[in-house]
Amino acid sequence: MADHTSLPPDLPVPIDDGAAAHLPGRRMPGVTLPTSDGGTVDLGALPAGRTIIYLYPLTGRPDAELPEGWEAIPGARGCTTEACDFRDHHEDLRRAGISAVFGLSSQNVDYQREVVGRLRLPFSMISDEGFVVAEALGLPTFAAEGHARLYTRLTLVADDGRITHAFYPVFPPNTHAQQVLRWVGENPR
Repeated sequence: MADHTSLPPDLPVPIDDGAAAHLPGRRMPGVTLPTSDGGTVDLGALPAGRTIIYLYPLTGRPDAELPEGWEAIPGARGCTTEACDFRDHHEDLRRAGISAVFGLSSQNVDYQREVVGRLRLPFSMISDEGFVVAEALGLPTFAAEGHARLYTRLTLVADDGRITHAFYPVFPPNTHAQQVLRWVGENPR
C-alpha cells in the first residue's frame, strides 16, 4: 500500500515560469462542471464573497501506484497532503471570510467522490475531465506516464467571481492551506 499522507524530503521545487501571471483580474469562466457531491457548480456564478479553488494534478489512492517518475516532476507529488491541509484548515478559512472552498482536477467525479470520503473532506471537488477551465483561462498543464494532460498545481482566489490572486507555483503542498489563510488575513476583501 502506497502512503500518500506524507512527502519525501527531497521533492524538487517547482519554479515560477510566469504561467499564472495573467490570471489576476480575469473573471471566472461561465462553465458548469460536475462535483463530487453529485451536483454541479457554475464557475461564472460562484457564491458571493471570496472563493478558494485549488487545482491539482491527481490524487493517489493507497492501493494504486503513482505514475512512473511522479516524484521527479516538480510540483506533482502532494495532492493528498494538500487536500488534508485544506480539510484541517477549512473552518479557519470559513472564519476568515471564505464563502467556499473547492478542489479541481481532471479526475472523474467517482474518483473524486472516493477521495472526499476517504479523506473526510468537508468541501466538494470539481471534475474537469475536458480541461474546459484550462482552455478558458489559459492554465498550465503537464503530462505524466499514463496521463496525456494533467493540471499543474495552482490556487485561485476569486472575489465575487473575479480572480484576485493566483498562488503559483504551490510548494510545499502540505502547508498550502496555511499559506492561503495567511494571505487572506493580510488581504481582506
